[in-house]
Amino acid sequence: MEETRIHLGLNGAQRSGLAEPRRTLADFLRENMGLTGTHVGCEHGACGACTILLDGQPVRSCLMLAVQADGREITTVEGLAQDGSLSTLQEAMWESHAFQCGFCTPGFLTTLTAFLAERPDGASRDEIRDHLSGNLCRCSGYQTIVDGAELAMSRLRAARADGQSAAAPGRLVP
Repeated sequence: MEETRIHLGLNGAQRSGLAEPRRTLADFLRENMGLTGTHVGCEHGACGACTILLDGQPVRSCLMLAVQADGREITTVEGLAQDGSLSTLQEAMWESHAFQCGFCTPGFLTTLTAFLAERPDGASRDEIRDHLSGNLCRCSGYQTIVDGAELAMSRLRAARADGQSAAAPGRLVP
């Protein structure tokens, strides 16, 4: 099968690569782009481990073909940290001991990054749980994941109250 050249914005940089039309975006990111943080779990879109941000929205990369990403902006879990510093969300999750084995971590982080960007004034624990209902974790009881999300929300609100900008990627981004 003939390969197609795919051009995309990937974690803030312009990248391109070749992929067969039937190759999933998850496999393209992992194998062609070397970004192994995007995990492949169920390969049916049910577990959420392969979630990435496509033009800022969470998408299951195992359900999308790489050719569909041509010309789009993608953020993987590797793109959440900037200049060697964890994002506010990543720090909050680490401090909350949110994850155990780490397999589901990339999907939860990308899903929550989009959620926190949509909800700058915060959300209730029930709203956080509801938003995360498409992400599965086999190790935790989800309590610490919700705790981490709440901690990140409070830090982002405090930063905005202090007049710090959270508009560009980096330290204050979810």
